[in-house]
Amino acid sequence: MYPSDIFSRMYAGEKKTKLYPKKEEAPSEVDDILQTNLFNVMLNRRSQRKFEDREIEDWKLEMIFAAADTAPTAGGFQGFEIYHVKNPDVKLKLVQAANNQPYVNAPVVLVFCMNPSRIKMNFPQHIIKKFSVQDATLAAAYAQLAAHALGLTSVWIGMIDEQKVMQALVTDLVPGCILCLGYSQKMLHPKPKRKLTELIKEI
Repeated sequence: MYPSDIFSRMYAGEKKTKLYPKKEEAPSEVDDILQTNLFNVMLNRRSQRKFEDREIEDWKLEMIFAAADTAPTAGGFQGFEIYHVKNPDVKLKLVQAANNQPYVNAPVVLVFCMNPSRIKMNFPQHIIKKFSVQDATLAAAYAQLAAHALGLTSVWIGMIDEQKVMQALVTDLVPGCILCLGYSQKMLHPKPKRKLTELIKEI
């Protein structure tokens, strides 16, 4: 099953076996969520570090994973993997690997890793690795925006000890970031951004 199948199925209001992780029917508010204005999502998203002790619904996780799966990648080869960390002991190891940032121990913890071996293109290896970094980063960004559209909050963790993360996950894939998701204890307003006249450099 492909991401488009998930989105179209939810639009149609069908109640079938879910792709990930197991069986659960999507609530009726899915239609409203799927019609969320993308620009509103981007304008209002901001990092949140205090989460409620509350589980995220399986159907929301499924949509977040499907969104990540639609991210553009080099040659369409998807040179990345997502680790969905559920084990409490592994979460604690990730806290240590992330400079002891306590909010890494969130309700949902996703680690986006590079997998350059998936990219079957005739380029030097350092270029392939760069593609893989970009693939993993874009997938994480798509997942983060999807989470916000679903009423969740997140924090992107980039300060990580790559070797410690790899040891915790028992993988030889290099991590790009950790994305922590949950329901926020208190919704914060987005921080002001630069004016576009300061951001854009015309040449």
